[in-house]
Amino acid sequence: MDASERMRNVRRRHTEPELIVRKALWARGLRYRLHGRGLPGTPDIVFARRHVAVFVHGCFWHRHPGCRHATTPKTNTEFWQGKFAANVARDQRKIEDLTRLGWRSVVVWGCETRSSESLEAVVARVEAALGEDGLRAGSIGLR
Repeated sequence: MDASERMRNVRRRHTEPELIVRKALWARGLRYRLHGRGLPGTPDIVFARRHVAVFVHGCFWHRHPGCRHATTPKTNTEFWQGKFAANVARDQRKIEDLTRLGWRSVVVWGCETRSSESLEAVVARVEAALGEDGLRAGSIGLR
């Protein structure tokens, strides 16, 4: 199996870290839409009324700085470095595009979903991006 075949097998949606984040947000009463196709970068979680986009990035593919999971394969290193650099540049470009459209972006790293403490911090970051009271089920007066 070559690199392109392995990359085809990587899930783009409904990954384990994404499901963990979604479950935590839902448990807090935060309601959202999935995979905003009309937005730059197709965010994993979208709070449309508050213009907040959440990206759940894998540490390996999106190069989480300083993370032990962001390793570089020992073979075909030049290919992988180019691939990773392109991923990081695309991520940054899409976040800038969203910012220009008036959206706030929250990036959640896969390793942040592994412990309940870091997951709580993730939920707090999303709530902070949403505003004072977040976007709760049954809220009125949004926007």
